[in-house]
Amino acid sequence: MAVTEAGRSLLSVDLTDQQEECGTVRDHKVQKNAHGIEDDGEAPSVLVSAVACHHRLHTPMYFFLLNLALLDLGCISTTLPKAMANALWDTRAISYQGCAVQVLFLVFFFDAEFSLLTVMSYDRYVAICQPLHYRSLLGSRACAQMAAAAWGSGFLNAVLHTATTFSLPLCHGNAVDQFFCEIPHILKLSCSDAYLREVWAILFSILLAFGCFVFIVLSYVQIFRAVLRMPSSQGRHKAFSTCLPHLVVTSLMISTSIFAYLKPLSLSSPSLDVVVTVLYTVVPPVANPLIYSLRNRELRDSIRTLLEYTHLQ
Repeated sequence: MAVTEAGRSLLSVDLTDQQEECGTVRDHKVQKNAHGIEDDGEAPSVLVSAVACHHRLHTPMYFFLLNLALLDLGCISTTLPKAMANALWDTRAISYQGCAVQVLFLVFFFDAEFSLLTVMSYDRYVAICQPLHYRSLLGSRACAQMAAAAWGSGFLNAVLHTATTFSLPLCHGNAVDQFFCEIPHILKLSCSDAYLREVWAILFSILLAFGCFVFIVLSYVQIFRAVLRMPSSQGRHKAFSTCLPHLVVTSLMISTSIFAYLKPLSLSSPSLDVVVTVLYTVVPPVANPLIYSLRNRELRDSIRTLLEYTHLQ
């Protein structure tokens, strides 16, 4: 049954079979609890709690990290709970309105996260390459404004894409070969030439994302140049071990999302689409907290303290 403007009933979503030590701690039970958190994918929520509850982490870097963890939670919560519920109840259906909300929030969190990663690369550039100007360039007001700009740009972009996509008539069935509602698969169901408006909107968003990615790369090039001049090999190792994984995850997110939205029809297949989508919607939100927390002793100690306090309650 096709979903049209007159009868917005159900939009079927194809589910596939592919759904599916943060340091030494003093107490064995606390260590086991921390390991369980990583296994359950709860690292972003633990990161949020650790930064919010410890005053010594109330700095620009951890402020941006708190926002990143919130966006990571949003990305994961937008797609996986519905997919797991559908798998549990052996159904592949989602309402038309539910699909629109899912697209809205996914684009919102994804775009806002990429904007925030750009801001975070600037924060690290100033901290390492211009340390004497750090407090003047990244005061509390400037940090709040940059974070608000990241969230606001993501929301405006999400409203644009959602409104454009769901204003199209859908008359080529109602089956989406994906475990959640994704814009390219919804556009395949359209029978109107007006879908080109959304295609142009996607191209514009990709150009902006690519510009942000270039800014991130250039920032890290300057950081690496500064790091290589450090006399301490331990300091160089610490900087590279944090920056390189961040660059890898960011590159993975931008490359797979561009491929998902711009790949030719000849390369499209249900299994490949699911793998690519997982790489840009699930892997980065899970990897980001691990990259930033496991390699940061101060944050790791705060998480351990939080877990110990929780265990004693």
